[in-house]
Amino acid sequence: MTGFLVNLLSPVFSSLGVSQADLTSYIEKLIGYVIAILALLVVMIVVMVVAHKAKKGFRHVIRWQAAIAFIAIVAVLVNVICYGPMYNNVSSVLNAKKVVLAQETTDQSRATIQKVAEEGMVLLKNDGILPLSSDTKKLNVFGWDSTNPLFGGTGSGSSDSSTAIGILQSLKDAGYETNESLTKMYTDYRADRPTIAMAQQDWTLPEPTKEYYTDSLMDEAKEYSDTAVVVIGRSGGEGADLPTDMKSVIDGSYAKKAEEVSVSPDNYGYVKGSYTNNGDYDDFDEGESYLELSNTEEDMLDTVCSQFDNVIVVVNANNAMELDWVDKYEQIGAVIFAPGTGATGFEALGEIINGSVNPSGKTVDTFVKDLTETPYYNNMGLNAYTNVEDLKEQIAANDPAYEGSMGFVNYAEGIYVGYKFYETAAEEGLIKYEDMVQYPFGYGLSYTTFDKQIENFKDNGDTVTFDVTVENTGSVAGKDVVEIYYTAPYTNGGIEKVAANLIAFEKTDSIEPGESQTKSFTINKEDMASYDSEGIKISGGGYILEAGEYTISLRSDSHTVLGEEKFTVDEDIDYSKDGRSSDKTVATNQFEDYARGDFEQLSREDGFANYDKACGVPEEDAYVMSDETRAAVEENVFGIYDGTKYNNDSDEMPEMGADNGLQLADLTGKDYDDADWDKLLDQLSFEDMTTLINVGGWQTAEIKSVGKIATSDCDGPAGLNNFITKAYGTAYPSEVLMAQTWNKELANEIGVSMGQEYVDADNYGWYGPAMNIHRTAFAGRNFEYYSEDSLLSGYMAANEMNGAATKGVYPYMKHFALNDQETNRCSFLLTFASEQTIREGYLKAFELATKGFEGKAMAVMSSFNWIGTVPSCANNELLNNVLRGEWGFVGMVETDYDGSYGYMITDHCIRNGNDLMLGFNSAESNKLTDESATAVLAMRQACKNILYTVANSGYYADGNPASGMTNMTKLFVMIDVILAVVLIVVDTIVIVRWRKKKKQAVNE
Repeated sequence: MTGFLVNLLSPVFSSLGVSQADLTSYIEKLIGYVIAILALLVVMIVVMVVAHKAKKGFRHVIRWQAAIAFIAIVAVLVNVICYGPMYNNVSSVLNAKKVVLAQETTDQSRATIQKVAEEGMVLLKNDGILPLSSDTKKLNVFGWDSTNPLFGGTGSGSSDSSTAIGILQSLKDAGYETNESLTKMYTDYRADRPTIAMAQQDWTLPEPTKEYYTDSLMDEAKEYSDTAVVVIGRSGGEGADLPTDMKSVIDGSYAKKAEEVSVSPDNYGYVKGSYTNNGDYDDFDEGESYLELSNTEEDMLDTVCSQFDNVIVVVNANNAMELDWVDKYEQIGAVIFAPGTGATGFEALGEIINGSVNPSGKTVDTFVKDLTETPYYNNMGLNAYTNVEDLKEQIAANDPAYEGSMGFVNYAEGIYVGYKFYETAAEEGLIKYEDMVQYPFGYGLSYTTFDKQIENFKDNGDTVTFDVTVENTGSVAGKDVVEIYYTAPYTNGGIEKVAANLIAFEKTDSIEPGESQTKSFTINKEDMASYDSEGIKISGGGYILEAGEYTISLRSDSHTVLGEEKFTVDEDIDYSKDGRSSDKTVATNQFEDYARGDFEQLSREDGFANYDKACGVPEEDAYVMSDETRAAVEENVFGIYDGTKYNNDSDEMPEMGADNGLQLADLTGKDYDDADWDKLLDQLSFEDMTTLINVGGWQTAEIKSVGKIATSDCDGPAGLNNFITKAYGTAYPSEVLMAQTWNKELANEIGVSMGQEYVDADNYGWYGPAMNIHRTAFAGRNFEYYSEDSLLSGYMAANEMNGAATKGVYPYMKHFALNDQETNRCSFLLTFASEQTIREGYLKAFELATKGFEGKAMAVMSSFNWIGTVPSCANNELLNNVLRGEWGFVGMVETDYDGSYGYMITDHCIRNGNDLMLGFNSAESNKLTDESATAVLAMRQACKNILYTVANSGYYADGNPASGMTNMTKLFVMIDVILAVVLIVVDTIVIVRWRKKKKQAVNE
């Protein structure tokens, strides 16, 4: 019966975003009710058939009574279902309030977004063509993307861009006319944008082929204007990484490759993708990636540059493309990098082109000339174990949501990510910098020039202090970024260290020509400590500030040094003993034993002598899971996992179901350790705790025993976005564009503006910001993440979170941690890295954001991937020892979407610091059946973290919101009353008519 119903209903519910696994679970919950309704239906039909034998006239009464009884009983069962097993699913939709944003709120958001773009778009190249002369009034705009640009990305970080201002509108608003013949040619060619969605990717680049650029069209264009703007766009989104080999995507051979390494086509990135080629025209040559120009784009550029001497290129992409081609065309005088702009960001494009805005954005990634030569290239994406077929079959037998693969990724480049590799490799002589790097990290041009000087440098013992004076030496006002880097002493063969580390940054105000502004800096020396995970100097791992000479450098980008100061540390300072001043507990190795992996890690030793081995294609045995790894993985697999072995007989069972008279509102504002929390928690029943923990799908559940209201949580980094409640706000720009402002104060303003939209929507849970690292340029979700640099990411996130917190919003910073690729993300993606790599590169942003958070309540979203052989969502070292222990985090941790996937086990999660499941209590792995004291204490702790966060949010800012009848109850009462009245009236009419006819029959 269940299978039949799943097959019958699956097409309908899948269109609504309900997975087959969830649908199966719902049907299993409701199968008893479904059988009861079907049985009642059969009884009603039988009664109606049998009624045929009754006397004429009375048979109609019997049939009506059967029908009315059936409807009444079904109505009762629907009420029981909706207020029983499906309550949290139904109530989350029916109790949702209609969201109407105040005009003032929307206006503020749109103004903030425009400001972000004005400070975030990066001028990568300018030979003097920009700003355009005031004599230029008309522009030829080439490139299909100009008619349908990217405002963000796709997936949970997407937003409603239906009212967004596009490129052509921006140019018109800036006073330019644009060639409508060109625009019509593009829109006629294709009106809609190919969709890069989670379920299916269409990687098609709908650029017209060269025959569309007819002589008559180009002659008309040259007559129209002598200036051309060329727009190149690249999309991306959640669920898939960008293709590294477009030829194989187009011809389908990549799917065959995936099949050969036992990767499910339903799981792996662009294996699910498609491409519509232009007839026999090959859009890509062998081995070309999605981040290179297509042949159609090259032909278009050839045509444009052969006809125009003044060409401006706009790169509308969230991922760092290969851009070495811009220097191959001498006609290209300017390049503007414009990632997803949100609702109003493109207004800045016209303003920059006409000079009313002076660009001040800086790159947040290193733009390299050849992505195949990056140190990560061979250690990302499609890596799957080949000897685990029996284990996969066992997992699939226990969990229908399992996606059929088991992959791994080795962070073989270690700490040498992005600019940190290129600066160090250049210093060591491994590379010639100019041959590899097109645009450095932190790079961006202006319409004016600046002189920057370090002044008043002082070594204060534990800190160094100094000022940087920025003088505008040009002819127009502008803003600039002060970038501070440090270089630590490196010993050959010692603790790994990079040649340049961003340590601080500040954005100036607008400085008039001839004027200056001074920024002051205080840098803690402990923040320049390295993490020794291999025990070179610290057994068991820890932070150490090694003796030697340290350099503080002022740079215009990661590569260009403007000034330096030095200080000396006389002897090693070991922070594994007393910890750094910002740590709550001492940092020691937490992950090294199970996350280090058996792979060669890139080392600076002897000038990166092991580069080829570490960064080359993995050896064949890398794809064979070892017995040790398998044994560790199996402990965390649904159907094998046994939480009872962690139970402690000495634990005492807490009280449940007490009547202490407390409401959650009574705890608002009280300390986490206040004694009243235990009294409140005593009121929770086992069922209460199960519900509160398991029902976290864009919500937290109502718990009547403690007066907790149901709440709503929304995606995502680009603004208010809840597909369940249909609450949508203003489309905010990609985090890449936000980070390119390098403006912490503006990040705070983003949080305030976005937070007000959450207030207007009466929604205070925000699934954002996201702060994973741009480890590779191909990661599909880079648009949701700030940068390749963790310090820049952390400071931007902290300020954005603090802004939102002023509105009572609790941000879920995500995805914690090492969720730096989409490929195989839900398929046991074992992520291997050294502890130094994890801490210095991938946890640092989260650490800075946590320690810099100034609000009362916050949250964290854990990640799909595993750290070594332990799932992130059930990683005690990550969630308790580091997050809560070392960093002092107080709040709740929620999973990413709880699709189960063979390893997202509620019991496992709550025993290890993950409190809330982002789902609907629908998976078999959600069941909490262990009623031991240890298990109940874990449930109780998880509930405390959830309740504490909600109690200190905007939901409880004005007292107790738990009183009053909900929208759902009002709706059901109204429908039930109307239905009851209708049934009574119908029944009365039937009986009255029958009696009347009976009386007539007697009289006759």
